[in-house]
Amino acid sequence: MYSSPTHSNGYHHRHDDQHQQQQQQQLGERRLGMSQRERVRRGSRSRSRDLRDGHGHGAGGAGFRVSDHNTNSKLQQQQQHSQRPPTDFDMAYFHSYAHVGIHEEMIKDRVRTDTYRAAIMQHQNSIAGKVVVDVGCGTGILSIFCAQAGAKRVYAVDASDIAVQANEVVKANNLSDTVIVLHGRVESMLGSVITARDRWLKPGGLILPSNATLYMAPVTHTDRYSESIDFWRNVYGIDMSAMLPLAKQCAFEEPSVETITGENVLTWPHVVKHVDCYSISIHELESVTTRYKFKSMMRAPLHGFAFWFDVEFSGAAESPTNNHEPSLLVDNNIMDGNQRKKRSNPNEALVLSTAPEDPPTHWQQTLIYFYDPIEVEQDQLIEGSITLSQSKENARFMNIHLEYSSGGRSFVKESVMR
Repeated sequence: MYSSPTHSNGYHHRHDDQHQQQQQQQLGERRLGMSQRERVRRGSRSRSRDLRDGHGHGAGGAGFRVSDHNTNSKLQQQQQHSQRPPTDFDMAYFHSYAHVGIHEEMIKDRVRTDTYRAAIMQHQNSIAGKVVVDVGCGTGILSIFCAQAGAKRVYAVDASDIAVQANEVVKANNLSDTVIVLHGRVESMLGSVITARDRWLKPGGLILPSNATLYMAPVTHTDRYSESIDFWRNVYGIDMSAMLPLAKQCAFEEPSVETITGENVLTWPHVVKHVDCYSISIHELESVTTRYKFKSMMRAPLHGFAFWFDVEFSGAAESPTNNHEPSLLVDNNIMDGNQRKKRSNPNEALVLSTAPEDPPTHWQQTLIYFYDPIEVEQDQLIEGSITLSQSKENARFMNIHLEYSSGGRSFVKESVMR
């Protein structure tokens, strides 16, 4: 659930504290700061966080101001009617983000963190004096970057218990009057960006990242296949090839997140889906299908397909018309990558890429391996289709239906990205 901007943080004085407290209870979230009751456990999450920035526009047209009680009432009504109760899957997802390890990994990913900080500072003119919403704030580092960029107010929202530590980080940096940590949820993953955008982003608002693109390409990875499969052919002189079917199933049944290099990629990539964060709808993300056709650049065993993404931090779709309108800043961990340092113009959009040929990030790449490789010749065609659909069992899971053919052989592989 997302918080109304009128919440008091115990440091910023309000005219009607009792009314605001009632609003908080109705919205079903906890403001971190003054009392122990505000530190109610909420579970955590295992998502690609989304930090948003912008000037607010919404399908409902409402935006918000810190002192606009009419707008706050609209926000409260929207949240009460649109928020579904958390499932067991949600709680497990949220809880996974309470562990410090995942936040340490993200912060230490200099490619990711440096790019986000550079993007925030590049768009400082759109952030200074505005209200920023950090959806899935984690430790609060990006919220603090926005405060350093001059944001009037930053609402740092997280469903995980890491919000407790985020609040302490904010206090330790003397930013409690600017950064308000809220323990609650908006929705999940990229859906949280869309939900927040539709509720609160106004025309001319800024969303960071603004665009995302998912790519796929066929890959060869002999070392990986040998380590996982060929190992069983001869173990201390013992023929253990009877283990091969089980080994293939265990190693390659589900997608694998790992790091490869450009040398593993057999062709130029194919765009699976381009996402414009200003216009994409949640419905469009429920199922994505694309057909592809590749021509191998070399003779090699085809072991599967790799997937990666990049995100772009471009400016607002429209120029801001009111310096007092709020901003919504999106940190997309559902989607982060590589800072393109070679920009001919410093005003060009920063791009964060997780491509195999770019510096590695904590996202790595996602690989779908075949149970058995296909030998391909140079210039041999590899074609087929892929459908990515949201699991009906758990909206955080993705069902993958992959069809591929090459050299007169056709195959189908079903898997689930958990």
